[in-house]
Amino acid sequence: MIVQESKPRAAKASPTSDGTAELLRGGGFMVGTGLLAGALLELFLGGMTPTGATTNGGWLSLIVALMCLPFGALLLTLGIAKWLRNRRLGRLR
Repeated sequence: MIVQESKPRAAKASPTSDGTAELLRGGGFMVGTGLLAGALLELFLGGMTPTGATTNGGWLSLIVALMCLPFGALLLTLGIAKWLRNRRLGRLR
């Protein structure tokens, strides 16, 4: 007799959990990380010149800032849009 083991199923998210909080949290974290990297670049890692950062750490900080700021802004914008939509739909009910 062959016994098949049942695989655990992923729990379905409730309809009220549409990912808005995760988008807001993740977007805020990404934007905060980008701003922190930019501040560290300017204050402690040699600053910027027209040709780029002046130190190796400055270049790394610049790369982190240039990755985190656009992506985090998109996540944060989407989270705010979803939050406003949920708020509007909550008023209509």
